[in-house]
Amino acid sequence: MKILALDTSNQPLTVAVLVDGKMQASETLTTHKKHAEFLLPVIEDLVQKSGLKPVDIDRVVVAVGPGSYTGIRMATTFAKSFASTLDKELVAVSSLLALALNVRDEEVLINPIFDGRNQNMFTGLYQWQNGQLKTVVDDQHTNVDDWLKQLANIELPIVMVGETDNFVGPYKDALGSQIQVSQGLQNIPNAALLAEYGQQLEPIKNVDGLEPRYLRLTKAEADWQAAHPNERGGNYVEKV
Repeated sequence: MKILALDTSNQPLTVAVLVDGKMQASETLTTHKKHAEFLLPVIEDLVQKSGLKPVDIDRVVVAVGPGSYTGIRMATTFAKSFASTLDKELVAVSSLLALALNVRDEEVLINPIFDGRNQNMFTGLYQWQNGQLKTVVDDQHTNVDDWLKQLANIELPIVMVGETDNFVGPYKDALGSQIQVSQGLQNIPNAALLAEYGQQLEPIKNVDGLEPRYLRLTKAEADWQAAHPNERGGNYVEKV
């Protein structure tokens, strides 16, 4: 199986091509968020370097959020367009799970983190079980204090991975030596690992129905709800 995997959820842009379980080409950029400028050229370059054409790809694996609104919209839109136009399989993976793939240890719980600012975070809890990365606590957008309350009764070691700098202090205060903090490259998503994991998942049946997983309201939705406090759940797009 020939797989193209991509993740543009946050600052890093990472793309990889996997053929029959072997990594052919990959690239990760971490110096900017100009994903609109670099995503398509990187994909084209890696597919070509793998000796393939776009039509040769069998499956696209994409990280669909949470994360940067623009980043996950871009990756999701590309993946849907590619899969639909060329009639290819499409697999959607949580961006937090994609980050958690960097930690391969069945004896710990893996806590991927994206910094949501002002002590808020996108986070979840995962564990490897029989070669599968299982969800222990669902992905969510929450405050660090509320999240630590959810971790209070957990006894296994917890590995923080990702954008951890602003949260290590509160974690250590609450959980002490139970906490381990990933270092270096473990904190950067790896599209090669995403491709490898995505090859064993079932493709989605409704490609056109795939949507980004924001896990919180967009600014437009939040503004609409503020202006229409009695119309929760309505359509925030004004109709003329």
